Amino acid sequence: MTTSPTEPAAPEDDPVETYPGAPDSLVAIWSQRRRRLKLAARDWFPAADLDLAALLSTRIPADLPPLEGSQTLHARKLHQMRVELAGRPELAAVNAILIAHLRKARFPAHAPALFRRIWAEAGAALMPDLPGRWLISSAITFGDHGETEAQRRIGLSINILFSLMKLYEFERFHSGLAADTPFAIRRIRTRRLPLDMPHFNLGSGGLDINLLAQIWNEARKEPVVGPLACHLLQRLNRDPGNLFRRIGIMRAGKALERLDRVLEAGPPDAAGDIPETGGS
Repeated sequence: MTTSPTEPAAPEDDPVETYPGAPDSLVAIWSQRRRRLKLAARDWFPAADLDLAALLSTRIPADLPPLEGSQTLHARKLHQMRVELAGRPELAAVNAILIAHLRKARFPAHAPALFRRIWAEAGAALMPDLPGRWLISSAITFGDHGETEAQRRIGLSINILFSLMKLYEFERFHSGLAADTPFAIRRIRTRRLPLDMPHFNLGSGGLDINLLAQIWNEARKEPVVGPLACHLLQRLNRDPGNLFRRIGIMRAGKALERLDRVLEAGPPDAAGDIPETGGS
């Protein structure tokens, strides 16, 4: 079959896109997911002058009855969140439903200020009662709804850090290795990273430190979302099954490998030079 003169053949090196039609196709899906959660007249939504102390001291019952009849998506989400957070403070469910609305393009006008008020006035008390997913979601929400540039910057940084970690750690499940098991160190200098990025140097590279230190240092100075971000980063630091811990184990192994090479090479020569041990 020959190609019509009026229909030029597609070049053989035409790249295949991971997301065909991007960015328009991505923005369309993203916009669809951001359609507002409609509220019916009978639906409960927290008021701006909410009594935070009362909701902190009141626990969500463990035996919530199922919803009956037709319900709005808002009502179903709120019920689902209360079931998930059973035994925790009612304020945890309020925080969660605010996040659900604030992820949309439209939301009740007082929702951003109430969300920030929760974390400014009750964040320290609420933090120990929230599961990790809601701690992360709370920090991320400041990326769009923080009152100051510092709050928004920290929120966006936490969003990128933990969102990419979630994607990577999920993909890694398919390697068959346990989360706390590092990959074997191999010679990979000929392997290519995306966008021609240079390789990470296990021995002397500081990419992981540069990434974490900048967020952590800025979070220490911010009084509202800062403590939440620091809490998340400290939990990440103590978690044995994540990318950063595995990189640390590989780095320590690389250092021992170098030391073994030096010891095997014997003492320095007369000029006092240490034998070359190779790059990382």
